[in-house]
Amino acid sequence: MENDTRLRNCLRLWMADGIGARLFYRLVDYFGGLEPAAGAGPSEWPRVEGIGNEKAKALESVTDRMIDDEIALAEKKAVEIVLRGCPGYPALLENIYDPPPVLYIRGELEKEDSLSVAVVGSRRCTHYGVEQATRFGGLLARSSFTIVSGGARGIDTSAHKAALDSGGRTVAVMGCGLSRIYPRENRKLFSRILDDGAGAIISELPMRAEIRSGNFPKRNRVISGISLGVLVVEAAVRSGAMITAGMAMEQNREVFAVPGRVDSPQSSGTHSLIRDGAHLVAGPDDIFGPLGEVGRQMRGGEDPAKPGKVTTVKMGEEEKRLYSILANEPACLDRIAEMGGMDVGRAASIMTMLVLKGVVVQEPGNVFARR
Repeated sequence: MENDTRLRNCLRLWMADGIGARLFYRLVDYFGGLEPAAGAGPSEWPRVEGIGNEKAKALESVTDRMIDDEIALAEKKAVEIVLRGCPGYPALLENIYDPPPVLYIRGELEKEDSLSVAVVGSRRCTHYGVEQATRFGGLLARSSFTIVSGGARGIDTSAHKAALDSGGRTVAVMGCGLSRIYPRENRKLFSRILDDGAGAIISELPMRAEIRSGNFPKRNRVISGISLGVLVVEAAVRSGAMITAGMAMEQNREVFAVPGRVDSPQSSGTHSLIRDGAHLVAGPDDIFGPLGEVGRQMRGGEDPAKPGKVTTVKMGEEEKRLYSILANEPACLDRIAEMGGMDVGRAASIMTMLVLKGVVVQEPGNVFARR
């Protein structure tokens, strides 16, 4: 568990009903830190934009006994509670707009899990969808990518199982607290992930959080946030998988889509993604190529493309800002953070992302240089 005082202050805010990541950070920013935010009272909290009397009452209702119970339940269920900015928190997730302040982890997130691809799609999938999710889940896992998905029926389940059957790793991101199992028919799948030491089951929600429809869009941003790219196998136009793809685009992740039958409702979403610029995927090279240097490394050799071919790498505004600092010479992390106008932790997560994208190399002494 994290430092007890910081953990308790964090949970005091995070366990309040209706306090999501954005309101959490708004509270911390307004009061000038985690401790004063947690120590403020019902007469002070409503001063913060978005915190009315109802949410102030929710904050007030979180008692020391509830926090004790949360920590004890996590220990009983072998769940580690990891706070943002602390060891064990995924570096890629640090780099999104609204990263979870708290992450509950059952199992193990390894360093190699930063090289991951999400495979998502319809719960009510076709035989073709199962076939393709199994195919790509297995191919990517055998290439040492960790397969991330939402643990749901259909495409998610097929991708998780394919990764395990291929001897690879997989991460299931839940839309409920980790004291619950959802869906219940995947109990054996989740047990296998844990018993085989082949990945983790994670959630940003408190241990006893119930299954609510509103949890899943938030869950989807974590699926894309811990991944280098998102592969949509089958999805209707209005579906959770399409929400995940949209969030991946906002987070500067690559989006891939498997084409399906033109008359299949389950492929209407994937076809719209392809029309709007997602990478059409027929084989693994269609994924390796857009991932640039990472894709070439995972494919197991140099890019066979013609010499002189330029690989385009997507970068967000902050990534471009820090990358430009390295235009003339290498720089240490402290210097990069100073010139980029951000704290060292934020700069570190962005530089990690640039290293994974293959455009920056890390040298001894926390020094970074353009590749």
